[in-house]
Amino acid sequence: MVKCKITYQGGLHCALQHEPSGTTIFTDAPVDNHGKGESFSPTDLMCSAMAACMTTIMGIYAEQKGLDLSGLSIEVSKVMSANPRRIARIETEICVPLPADTPHRQALEDCALGSPAMRSLHPDIEVPITWKWLG
Repeated sequence: MVKCKITYQGGLHCALQHEPSGTTIFTDAPVDNHGKGESFSPTDLMCSAMAACMTTIMGIYAEQKGLDLSGLSIEVSKVMSANPRRIARIETEICVPLPADTPHRQALEDCALGSPAMRSLHPDIEVPITWKWLG
């Protein structure tokens, strides 16, 4: 079990400390929800964490198969709903530095879709994914 400590710093800012490494990241409320937008919002982090998890699981597969995924990128765009305020949609574009006809295509797509963060999202959150194979 990994522990993280979140400390409210006032002004809608939080410090999030990853206990094992001591790394600290910061959040701010978004401009459209009383914040200044000076850092990631908590929901920005959630969407970014989903993409990082997808990338990590794809990277594990790639390392096991001797593939180089250096340069793989994922761009996420978060769409919020108002009532209740929540993430409604995470538009996702995955750019893979391999050709579209790679024999690893289906496995890599399965890795992303089956990543722990993807499996943890509420089913009401839409996650349309555009794949771009660039090799």
